Amino acid sequence: MTHETHRLELALSQESVGTTPRSWFLPAVFRQASPGLALAWSVLGIVLLWAMFPAVFTAGNPLDGVSGQQLLPPGPDHWLGTDALGRDLYARIVYGASHSLTAACVAVAVGALAGVFLGVLAGSLGGWVDSLIMRVVDVLLSIPQLLLALSIIIVLGFGTVNAAIAVGVASIAGFARLVRSEVVRVRRADYVEAGFVSGGRFLHVLWRHVLPNSLTSVIAMIALQFGSAILSIATLGFLGYGAPPPTPEWGLLIAEGRNYLATSWWLTTFPGLVVLAVVLASNRISQAIQSRSLS
Repeated sequence: MTHETHRLELALSQESVGTTPRSWFLPAVFRQASPGLALAWSVLGIVLLWAMFPAVFTAGNPLDGVSGQQLLPPGPDHWLGTDALGRDLYARIVYGASHSLTAACVAVAVGALAGVFLGVLAGSLGGWVDSLIMRVVDVLLSIPQLLLALSIIIVLGFGTVNAAIAVGVASIAGFARLVRSEVVRVRRADYVEAGFVSGGRFLHVLWRHVLPNSLTSVIAMIALQFGSAILSIATLGFLGYGAPPPTPEWGLLIAEGRNYLATSWWLTTFPGLVVLAVVLASNRISQAIQSRSLS
């Protein structure tokens, strides 16, 4: 009896020691002194401020053009130039941040919530439930995400919200497979077995011990998927499946400028660089979170 009690205490102490770094790894990510990581956080911070307070960063109107100022190159009056209707490109990029970031957040939320639920269900229950869910996941993973998103958006209809939902549904399989593997790994730990042996109910052990130690990699994937969602939504907008004109959505801005690429390069270059910067920043933050969780 003494030996068994000691084993339970040791297992629970291992769980406590194992979860503490994972519970506090995000502040540690902020404290890292990497210039690249600081730049990534700065890029996302600026874009987030654009989305929240666009009028603070520009006095231009993103929808109304000015006669006689069509296709002006970048200059003191218009930092990033103007488009074919005389609208300030910088103002359209700033105001477009709210559309693109909101759609990306919706996509990540749909993918993460549904994927985590399916992954936890498959990893915790096992058996035929696990086999059924994983076979569906395998089928979804065999379809390219963009093609799957296009198929879903054709069913739902065009628009920013529908595009976000389509991108989110296309990412469910990736989240589900990751969470399922993490749950299966954590379930074999001594502290989880100790929780069951000590009389813990299934849902209590799942909520108290399994989930907190299974979601570390999911946070890194959320950051990665955020950048991927930005890129996918911009692609759908470029193809005409996203927000309708004159909405200043980043993908639509690139599409509107492609006809003037030879003479007005700034119409596609600057929105494209913003999308690229946000995607690279998200990937860098995801790498930092993942490396911190493994250390």
